[in-house]
Amino acid sequence: MPPLYPNSSPISGRGVFTAEALPKGSAIEIAPVIVLSKEDKEAIHQTHLHDYYFDWGKDGRAAIALGFGSLYNHSPDPNADYYMDFEAQTINFFTRRDIAAGEEITIDYGNKLWK
Repeated sequence: MPPLYPNSSPISGRGVFTAEALPKGSAIEIAPVIVLSKEDKEAIHQTHLHDYYFDWGKDGRAAIALGFGSLYNHSPDPNADYYMDFEAQTINFFTRRDIAAGEEITIDYGNKLWK
């Protein structure tokens, strides 16, 4: 896995950056998750963690990604993508294009968040 580091982001708050160039198609991080029940997901909206969870499956659950997983900022033109491995309980992040050393890694949170 590449050397990643958190830093102040021009997008919002903190973000995740890479210390070395990453070619397109590279693995960035395999982030284990803590899966929350539907009830816990509803309760999380009353906390600061509201901005840091992923929807997990179609049954109303949520997941908090460990490592840097919950710190990647949104971009409408992201340089990274992710997929959820429900069996392994991980979110796997990888590059969509070449990413330069020092560049912030961004993902697309999905259209439904912006409606």
